[in-house]
Amino acid sequence: MSGRTARRRVLRITLADGGGPGGEAARADLLAAEEPLGIRVDGTALTMTMRTPGDDLELAAGFLVSEAVIRSPADIAEIKLCDGTTCGHAGHDGLGNIADVTLAEGVTAAPGARRNFLTTSACGVCGKASIQDICVLPHAALAGDQARFAPGMLAALPRRLRDAQRVFSRTGGLHAAGLFTAGGELIAVREDVGRHNAVDKVVGWALLSGRLPLAGCVLLVSGRASFELVQKAVLAGIPLLAAVSAPSSLAVELADEAGLTLVGFLRGPSMNVYTGPGRLSA
Repeated sequence: MSGRTARRRVLRITLADGGGPGGEAARADLLAAEEPLGIRVDGTALTMTMRTPGDDLELAAGFLVSEAVIRSPADIAEIKLCDGTTCGHAGHDGLGNIADVTLAEGVTAAPGARRNFLTTSACGVCGKASIQDICVLPHAALAGDQARFAPGMLAALPRRLRDAQRVFSRTGGLHAAGLFTAGGELIAVREDVGRHNAVDKVVGWALLSGRLPLAGCVLLVSGRASFELVQKAVLAGIPLLAAVSAPSSLAVELADEAGLTLVGFLRGPSMNVYTGPGRLSA
């Protein structure tokens, strides 16, 4: 069975005060696992992504939401994990590194959805043929979401997310995405070596649970807020995306166009609000 962590022997070197020679010792260390996951739709390979094993069906479902292929559980006729010869439906993995999705009748993946090469854990839009392929907005704008969020509540979320990161606490090597209510209650958290994978897992969980769109929710991500993370939040119907680091210029442009409230540098008592400040209230 694939695991979320891998054990490795390392040489631990400790310097003395002043940087001089100290001590060294061999010890066991835990690493965040990274393995490929192929996503196959209606018998055709759609993409291959590098991810941390676990919640693979959610990852595949969330990826299809972010590619605007599906919008509800009814769009999926069947989803299962395969190893090339054997498939199954039960939770995690041991069954292989292929997520096999059969779409419902009348639902198709547009030709532009197919990635042209391997998607790494650092890339959410690699392999797209053109800028038009990555600019996807939902049919319903976020402007109608009237939820309000207190800055004090947002400031408390990074610590809550960190406290919920079980694998990060053991490896120090994973990103996380956390979904919160407007009152700051943690609804779901997923970890992965890739930020976009962690978000796809959260969105996929919501889709398979029948909870999309995620109106009135906050999505908090570790690291920066890139274009693809904004698009994933928008397509999931999330009105506020917060990140502990900076957004990119294209992320801000898309958030503004889509009516998403985008918060960056959410650290301690301060934050930057790049778009949609009207949703923040004391």
